[in-house]
Amino acid sequence: MNRFAGEQRSLAYYLALHLTPGVGPKTFARLLAQFDDLETLFASPTLATGISDRSRSALINPDWDRVEQDLQWFAESDRHILTLNDPRYPELLKQIADPPSLLFVQGDVSLLSQWQIALVGSRNPSASGRDTAFEFSRYIAQGGLTITSGLAMGIDAAAHQGALAAQGKTIAVIGTGLDLVYPAKHKSLADDITTTGAIVSEFPLGTAPRAENFPRRNRIISGLSLGTLVVEAAVRSGSLITARMALEQGREVFAIPGSIHNPLSRGCHQMIREGAKLVEKAEDVLEELGALAGFQLDLGSEQSSAELAQDEDSDYQILFEHLGYDPIQIDSLIERCGLTADIVSSMLLLLELQGQIESLPGGRYVRTGNQGTQ
Repeated sequence: MNRFAGEQRSLAYYLALHLTPGVGPKTFARLLAQFDDLETLFASPTLATGISDRSRSALINPDWDRVEQDLQWFAESDRHILTLNDPRYPELLKQIADPPSLLFVQGDVSLLSQWQIALVGSRNPSASGRDTAFEFSRYIAQGGLTITSGLAMGIDAAAHQGALAAQGKTIAVIGTGLDLVYPAKHKSLADDITTTGAIVSEFPLGTAPRAENFPRRNRIISGLSLGTLVVEAAVRSGSLITARMALEQGREVFAIPGSIHNPLSRGCHQMIREGAKLVEKAEDVLEELGALAGFQLDLGSEQSSAELAQDEDSDYQILFEHLGYDPIQIDSLIERCGLTADIVSSMLLLLELQGQIESLPGGRYVRTGNQGTQ
């Protein structure tokens, strides 16, 4: 152990224990309580109680070479290892039943202690679900909350992208080591997130994606956040695991309802039956969590992206010329506006999130009378 000195020496012991087979967060906490410091534990591992022979053997012969390699990787700029007693360790996460013994972070570590909302959902969402996740995330990020998700395909990716589009903050909690990106096609998205946000894991470098990693990841997603919003989810899905963990952690849970014919709405409907708050507008989430956190989100003092678009983009003016207080079919609206179906659908979704229009059965839309207000 002469290779480690000063602050790095203490961190080396934490990392060595974290790498010990059979030592999870609860065992780690128990050993911390049993020994005054980890150096004593490694000097006398036979005194450790409540651990397996395999774990004790690993404590006798730690892999110090791997510890050194990992510490060198984290010595690079914007890479961090947080222990439970590190002042940068997020307080909300400490409150859960089994907080990670170590957090590995790449990016803005201070972001972990800012107010967050988790946004989760299906890996294979509908086009509408993906758009809803993107617009909710963009609007909420503009309101000042950090968007936290899991970097997975589908809803997770749309949530991160929505926050980035708003020039807001987003955190990705992953189920691998920080030196791996899963899925690999999200490498560019991961790079964008680390530029202004953060990627977080409790898994050591080199940890590959395994099924058992993701429920552990999910408890961090909900544990970092004031609340969890479920956009689309099947009845049996990881998103519902995250939502139930949030409920167990005493956090708020929100769910967006959908068509009774859409199997991806059934998970949301089930969560609503189990106590999740039904959400139709992004403002509902901001107001609820703003009150919970004890701060005011001044939604009326700044224009939202939709209002700015109305001022600066003639497309919105054209749309409103043909959208009145009597219901109109979307096909008729597209024909009268002369805009493409994709553009009209995107604008309608954003305006509905703003509460400025309302969708009615049969693909009809109508103004609500809330233009210019939040």
